[in-house]
This record gives sequence, C-alpha cells and structure tokens, in this order.
Amino acid sequence: MLFKPANKLAAAAVLSLMLATGCATSSTNATSASTENSSTNTETTTATADTSTESTESNTAAVASTDAEPAESDTSAVVEASTSEDSNIRYFTDGNGVAIRGTDPVAYFTQGAPQRGRSEFTHTWRGATWKFASAENRDRFIAEPERYAPQYGGFCAWAVSQGYTASTVPEAWKIVDGRLYLNYSKRVQRTWEQNIPGNIAKANSNWPGVLAGS
Repeated sequence: MLFKPANKLAAAAVLSLMLATGCATSSTNATSASTENSSTNTETTTATADTSTESTESNTAAVASTDAEPAESDTSAVVEASTSEDSNIRYFTDGNGVAIRGTDPVAYFTQGAPQRGRSEFTHTWRGATWKFASAENRDRFIAEPERYAPQYGGFCAWAVSQGYTASTVPEAWKIVDGRLYLNYSKRVQRTWEQNIPGNIAKANSNWPGVLAGS
C-alpha cells in the first residue's frame, strides 16, 4: 500500500517528461521547417529578380541594336547581288534575293515615300524578287520595269560615282528627272546631293563597269 502512491508519482513524472520532450522535439522540427521554407522563398525571390534583370538587359540590347545605324566607313561591305538573266547587270538584294529590302519601288513615285511590299504581290525581274504594296503597283512595274527600278542596280549612287559599289537602305532615296536613286545612308545621300548632276554623270560613266571590281 505504501508503494502505490510512489509508483503513481513516478509514472506521472515519466509521462510529464515524455510529453515535455515530445513538445520540444515538435517545436524544433517546426522551427527547422520554417527556416527551410524561408530559405526556399528567399532563393525563389532571388531567382525571380535575376530573371527579371536578364529580361530587362535583353530588351535594352534589342532596342540598342534596332537604333544602330550602319557604319559610314563600311563602303566596301559585302553585298548580295543578283545577276540579270538577259545581261551582266547585277541588282542589290538581301539574303533572300529580294530587291530594295522588300520595299515597293513603284510607291516612291505614287506615294512619295518608301512603302513595304507584301508577299502576295511579287514579280521576278532580272534575277531579283520585287515586292509591291498592291496588285496595281505590281502591274505597273511589270509594264515598265526600267521606269521604276532604282538606278545602278539599286547600289549606292554615291559609291558608284566614286568607282565602287555599296549597299543601300530604302529610306535614303531621291527621284531626279523621273529616275530613282538610292544611297548607303541618309548621311551619304546628303554628300551625294551636294552635286547631284556631277555625281550622276560620273556614276553613269562608271556603270556597269564598276561591277567588275566589286
């Protein structure tokens, strides 16, 4: 009879100790899990920030590339050229064999500005593919290609006047006496415009012989 109370007290003490140990272990595990979750969230946030930064840098680089202008000194640039099927005249084309970088040649005369051609309105002439903004413009070109095609095979008018060939951009253009002239850039065009009659005369004497050295 005297040991029963003692046994009950011992049992209660053991039970109390077990409960305390269990709570401590649970608390420790919960703290550890919380720490791991916090670390994971931090890593996720960092990864998101890095991705956002990379995306921003990529977009900025793309805009910078779009704004860049061709180097003015690149007068010896390698250009794509198509050889006429019925003569030795070559026409400046892009990598896909398209003349004036896909710009409608007739639009310069009818709209007074460069206009993008459409894939459904095309015509192949002298080894190059010409694109037009409308079927009407295409038909006009087919009827009188020599009237609408740029002079000197679409190569830079200033370069040809100086005895070599260079690529052109659709924005550097001018119609003189009913003929379309293109230049390497607007800056080069301004140089060419300082003596248009003289530069045309020199280019006419150099063309098409200048192709032999290009």
